[in-house]
Amino acid sequence: MSFVVTQPCCNDASCVPVCPVNCIRPTPDDPEFRTTEMLYIDPQTCIDCGACMEACPVEAIYHGDELPEHQSRYREINAEYFRRHPLDSSVPPFDKPTPVKVPKLDVPLRVAVVGSGPAGVYAAAELLGRMPSRSVEIEMFDRLPTPWGLVRAGVAPDHLGTKAITEVFRKIAAKPGFRFHLNVEIGRHLTNDELLGHHHAVIYAVGALEDRELDIPGTELPGSVGATEFVAWYNGHPDFAHRTFDLGCERAVIIGNGNVALDVARLLVTDPDELVRTDMAEHAVEALRKGKIREVVVLGRRGVTQAAYTTPELLALGSIPGVDVVADTDEFDLGDATDADRSFSADLKTRIAREYADVIPTPGHKRIVLRYLASPTRILGKDRVEGVEIVRNELVRTQDGALAALATEHREVLEAGLILRSIGLRGTAVPDVPFDDVSGRIPNVDGRIVDPNTAATIPGLYTTGWVKRGPSGVIGTNKQCAHDTVAALIDDMVAGRLPHPKFGDGEDLATLVHERRPEVVDRKGWLAIDAEERSRGRERGRPRVKLTDIKEMLDIAHTVINTAK
Repeated sequence: MSFVVTQPCCNDASCVPVCPVNCIRPTPDDPEFRTTEMLYIDPQTCIDCGACMEACPVEAIYHGDELPEHQSRYREINAEYFRRHPLDSSVPPFDKPTPVKVPKLDVPLRVAVVGSGPAGVYAAAELLGRMPSRSVEIEMFDRLPTPWGLVRAGVAPDHLGTKAITEVFRKIAAKPGFRFHLNVEIGRHLTNDELLGHHHAVIYAVGALEDRELDIPGTELPGSVGATEFVAWYNGHPDFAHRTFDLGCERAVIIGNGNVALDVARLLVTDPDELVRTDMAEHAVEALRKGKIREVVVLGRRGVTQAAYTTPELLALGSIPGVDVVADTDEFDLGDATDADRSFSADLKTRIAREYADVIPTPGHKRIVLRYLASPTRILGKDRVEGVEIVRNELVRTQDGALAALATEHREVLEAGLILRSIGLRGTAVPDVPFDDVSGRIPNVDGRIVDPNTAATIPGLYTTGWVKRGPSGVIGTNKQCAHDTVAALIDDMVAGRLPHPKFGDGEDLATLVHERRPEVVDRKGWLAIDAEERSRGRERGRPRVKLTDIKEMLDIAHTVINTAK
């Protein structure tokens, strides 16, 4: 019996180089790695050594004989992947890049990383791993007193396995040469020019945190909410912790069909007694406990094959106790899609959706309704949301060969008291850093930031993660993205293209930061916040109880910081 990769897979490929028989696919060298939903182990080649399981940072790999019941489907999914993509034994094993040989520097390479989510931490890890020992100093900035970005504030609270990646991040942040400057906002407390003046290079890894706008009438009505705000609220993000949402209706509609849409749908109908076992913010658990939502409708404008969510997220819907997943095969129209249009994951999603369509709903159960080929045309209501009008679409082949959704004459109205808009994310501009407002990204070439006026790259400025490439992939996808950006940075360093710091060393920077932002939180301060959250969690039988008030966080952090002085 082989080992099996399951739903929490983060795609960071830590398992790939440790496999002695090269049986995990796709590898970072494969073209499809950047778009794959997850990794797979070939059951015919696996030798049961367990090296992959030990290397997995999110506990997504199990021995086939020890698969949890709710993950048992992945035994067949792993095997089916290799029936469709037979393992080529001639492909050489994937090797991690070896540390580059760098000319001896007069001073350590100083790099500022703006953003402490996966993209930023992976960039720091690449630098620490590829530069000679103690030859790099990394200063990481985040505007919140807590690090880890969307792993803390975006990953669904019930995905505790996925959140385990933060233990890897903790080890990276503890390495020599790494320093946190949390609760510091670039563009407000320090400028881009000041950062560059204290470093050889600056890497912007600020993510994509804004909902894309839905341009239909009624989006301004109370009860029409961006899904990102709702996710930040139930994850305890300080900016959104004091928001309130009316959950007193029986039906909610989510516009969009990505992973965020499925996360929100799942949590809206999950028993709050189950959510108590997660790290969901306590205010959200209590609000959901008092809520009355019985049905969540998820609207996708295209077909099931083109759905943006991943197979693991779709499959997870079927294991929610007391909840039926409903779908209508009449909406599964694939148009004139050919086998070339359908990937392995698209076929899987279609098959799973058909399985849901065949299930007879249980009286008294809550429901998640998957709708395809349906677009909203207007949100209805006078003083607040009362429903949404939707139009039926059909798939047509465009001139460039793609399948597009075209509206028909068929319209219908869904009554609903809550509309959550989840149609994609975009980045936010950082003052004095180039930004493409149309794409919502920082313009770049291979991670090097580009001046839009001259189309030339700006020496010393780099970007990685979603703000570099757009909101695509999962947590581990950022690892390869960071590798590419850091490779460009190191190439520029070796070629002598990086500017030299003008304003002193790390201690000079720390002094400036404290002058501008006395409330700065360092690693010791964050560890104190983390310890307090875990302690409160133990008292309540939870993984942690998140602090949501910044003042309280700072009081805890600075008590430790001041004691250490």
